[in-house]
Amino acid sequence: MLTSTDFRGLLNERFLRNFFPVPATNTLKLGQKTADFELPDITNNRQVKLSDYRGKQPLLLAFTRIFTEKQYCPLCYPHIKAVNENYERFTEKGVEVLMITSTDKQQSQQIIKDLGLKMPLLSDPICNSFQTYEVGQALGAPLPAQFILDREGHLRFKHLFSFLSSNAEIETLLNAIDQL
Repeated sequence: MLTSTDFRGLLNERFLRNFFPVPATNTLKLGQKTADFELPDITNNRQVKLSDYRGKQPLLLAFTRIFTEKQYCPLCYPHIKAVNENYERFTEKGVEVLMITSTDKQQSQQIIKDLGLKMPLLSDPICNSFQTYEVGQALGAPLPAQFILDREGHLRFKHLFSFLSSNAEIETLLNAIDQL
């Protein structure tokens, strides 16, 4: 549930580490092999390693901006819901969606419950994967970004946050997948 007055849990180490703005400066080039990382999938209670998907299926990495289980980024909340509502459209194309958040395990569990998430929600409260993919940060949380990787882990599409386009539209992502 979205609230605008409950700030409990907002001021934490992650918030302070991500407070000062760092622009999205991703230097990955299309066709380049992407960095591996391993994070807990809170939805399915397992560890997910990107390299486990190599040679098997393409991925949509959807880095999202959630402050706490009670505070969603107003630009990302509709995107999270849209990706979740269209999850089957992605999987029907053979693509796994990995939503990545900087919330901790407990906060992530509440988000999954509140939003009825079907897709894997990976928890990275230290924000290493966000930094590896150079998505930027501002006001206490990493910025959103979307990356489509082919089945070999090569970058085929990227969308970085801007005030004109905070998140890639669902149809844009699906069209990029059709180009794989």
